[in-house]
Amino acid sequence: MASVPSVSYSITVRLEVPAGGRAVSQITHVVENAGGIVTALDVNTAGHETLRIDVTIATRDTQHAESIAAALEGIDAVKIHKVSDRTFLMHLGGKIEMQSKVPLRNRDELSMAYTPGVARVSLAIARNPEDVRRLTIKRNSVAVVTDGSAVLGLGNIGPEAALPVMEGKAALFKRFAGIDAWPICLDTQDTDEIVRTVQIIAPAFGGINLEDISAPRCFEVEARLRELLDIPVFHDDQHGTAICVLAALTNALRVVGKDIGAVRIAMAGAGAAGSAILKLLIHAGARDLVVCDYRGAVHSGRDDLDDSLRWIAEHTNRDGYAGDLRGAVKDADVFVGVSAPGILTGDDIATMNDDAIVFALANPEPEVAPDEAREHAAVVATGRSDYPNQINNVLAFPGVFRGLLDAQADGVTLEMLAAAAKALSEVVTPDELGPNYIVPSVFHPEVSTRVAGAVREAAGGRPRTEA
Repeated sequence: MASVPSVSYSITVRLEVPAGGRAVSQITHVVENAGGIVTALDVNTAGHETLRIDVTIATRDTQHAESIAAALEGIDAVKIHKVSDRTFLMHLGGKIEMQSKVPLRNRDELSMAYTPGVARVSLAIARNPEDVRRLTIKRNSVAVVTDGSAVLGLGNIGPEAALPVMEGKAALFKRFAGIDAWPICLDTQDTDEIVRTVQIIAPAFGGINLEDISAPRCFEVEARLRELLDIPVFHDDQHGTAICVLAALTNALRVVGKDIGAVRIAMAGAGAAGSAILKLLIHAGARDLVVCDYRGAVHSGRDDLDDSLRWIAEHTNRDGYAGDLRGAVKDADVFVGVSAPGILTGDDIATMNDDAIVFALANPEPEVAPDEAREHAAVVATGRSDYPNQINNVLAFPGVFRGLLDAQADGVTLEMLAAAAKALSEVVTPDELGPNYIVPSVFHPEVSTRVAGAVREAAGGRPRTEA
């Protein structure tokens, strides 16, 4: 449950009230007493005896919204006509659409855009397949592919329920990078079927964005598609998160005056995001890391290591620590959590080194309460929008794909991810940098262009290490 009213749970209540008297002030008073916030009050229609008004209210959650509506209904001489959930209203009919870039006003334009003129373009591509990027939408298109198995923090809710999220992702691609992205929600969670389906639809796209596919299946899907396809395959839950974490950590370390090669890092989460963050941090120079999952520290002596955990054991935990997360956090300089809510307390953060950095990124409830963490850590970041330093993948993936598409890249490398992280960190100027500002706003006008430029440049460089 949200701790404070949020626009994501806002409602608009249409009320009929007497034209005279104190009804309007009563409405505001009742909402405030119930813990809501009136964000707008608009007169819909006015008469001599009654007014019809729309009151927009920020609430904490669905139950809170219902209780506020009930309280409004209890006001004498006030009638409720309709209560609308503004988030659901935004999603009615979907959030994206396809539009033609060319006019179709007459027979001439139709004959060029479609038959018979289009046949000449098709034959040109058949003779020279490389022309498909120049002459079709492929040059600017991305498939956002999910199997619905790990959607946000909601779990395995299936392809239909995943569609609003994939639509939102497509809208963000367009808004922040001008990229045409298409939601592809697959009604299968079989690895072979996912790989084959993406392989056979790939000719229409310039890149593949894998989204909300659970671990460990996501690792195999990504690896196999990268072998099969000649376009970039990017798993945002892994690589987008890793870019944002490295960018934020780069700036947080500047704030506290520490070096990435000298700090001790404790991580919670060894799944898709955790593994990708780990690899990028190591690539950036981190040397002393301990990764914990629900069984505790990952080390070579455990008997449950799959391929991914074995890689982690071989590249981290140089002292062979075999305890739990609380022990790993003790005397650490940095904590990075991409795991589960409420697994640490402020007392645990107090055992970290001075000028500690805490990234508690579980969403919507972080691994440790941000207010408790801030009592002991110098820099705190979360995945939430109601605290400073929100680590949000929107900072990364639009610019990354803009750069990949512009470079006509055939893959994604660690060098590209590191370049994107560096560019993102540098959007925050030295004058702006501080404990409460280590990453820019997603609406900062330079975020996408800087990240895209860095990726585009790195796409032409060598050597390249597969991400």
